[in-house]
Amino acid sequence: MPVKNRFAELHAEITEWRRDIHAHPEVLYDTHRTAALVAEKLRAFGCDEVVAGIGRTGVVGIIKGKSNASGKVIGLRADMDALPMQEQTGLDYASENDGAMHACGHDGHTAMLLGAAKYLSETRNFDGAVALIFQPAEEGGNGALAMVEDGMMERWNIQEVYGMHNQPGMPVGEFAIRKGPMLAAVDFFTIHIEGRGGHAAHPDQTVDPTLIGTQIHAALQSIVSRNVDPVERAVVSVTSFQTGSDVYNVIPHTATLKGTVRTFAPDTQDMVQARIEEIVAGVAASFGGTARLDYQRITPATINGEDQAAFAEEVATAISGGCNEAAISMGGEDFSYMLQARPGAFIMVGNGDSAALHHPEYNFDDDAIPYGSSFLSEVIERRMPAA
Repeated sequence: MPVKNRFAELHAEITEWRRDIHAHPEVLYDTHRTAALVAEKLRAFGCDEVVAGIGRTGVVGIIKGKSNASGKVIGLRADMDALPMQEQTGLDYASENDGAMHACGHDGHTAMLLGAAKYLSETRNFDGAVALIFQPAEEGGNGALAMVEDGMMERWNIQEVYGMHNQPGMPVGEFAIRKGPMLAAVDFFTIHIEGRGGHAAHPDQTVDPTLIGTQIHAALQSIVSRNVDPVERAVVSVTSFQTGSDVYNVIPHTATLKGTVRTFAPDTQDMVQARIEEIVAGVAASFGGTARLDYQRITPATINGEDQAAFAEEVATAISGGCNEAAISMGGEDFSYMLQARPGAFIMVGNGDSAALHHPEYNFDDDAIPYGSSFLSEVIERRMPAA
């Protein structure tokens, strides 16, 4: 089965929705305009139930099939939020909100799910119900967790959940997925170092936090190479080092390092955190200073269900003639919280030769819309075939 003919007919209309969302990006949970637009369209499509305010600003729409003998409910999720960055595309529908941009394609994800919602509302050629999940705050706000904790899965008896993300560099019309672990767990850390500041001409009278920070930075790089099992995957990256001021002759009193840890196995995640704690305390003490570690576990690893991933691959193959095996990525995705709550799968759809995700010149490729909307609709029609 190729792309559904209905999405060729709806392509221009869905593209218009996408570009409107693109021009009005909203960050984290402040997705009020986007959520209102989504809810308005779902009601206009004739959804049986539309509820806003799930997980603060999330929206859930319910469409019932022609029958409900199976009693099954499947969730389809799209994220709605943008990034706090300045757009540099020069598009005629570029962001009108200063300092906010749809640089990850969530405008496309939302539009594709709205397209699927319109089609499924028209046809209802399935046995059961579909829960259309429009989520805020994927970009660092754990909006998926907020919706799960708000009781979404239990309220609508959702039994499986599927999500999708665009992938620059993969041709439009292609899909990629893998069974099991697909995206890494994401942790953030901040290291606060305190030394003893003083005159740079008398370093012997100081405890230099910059020196302590450089030694901690170097020692952290030993964790992956010397503590992580070589067959496991892990990343420890220091991404910010702030110390002192723009003065030539002052040794500062404090320094701050920030960074991220990426892992897949919970045991590895625990070990890496423990080693960071030991290194931070030990190195600081050896130079006569002190250091405090703030460690945050942001999102767990995204792990696809074996059965659900195989099914998603089958659907993608039916639409595009094949499905690639996705590479394991150290990137993170808070859809993992939904996969912890219910079995499901996360799949990538090609975005062609676009700029990379989170790049100021990125843009979602509207030619991907019929493929994404077809995939989401076909998941419902194949997983819950009409009686």
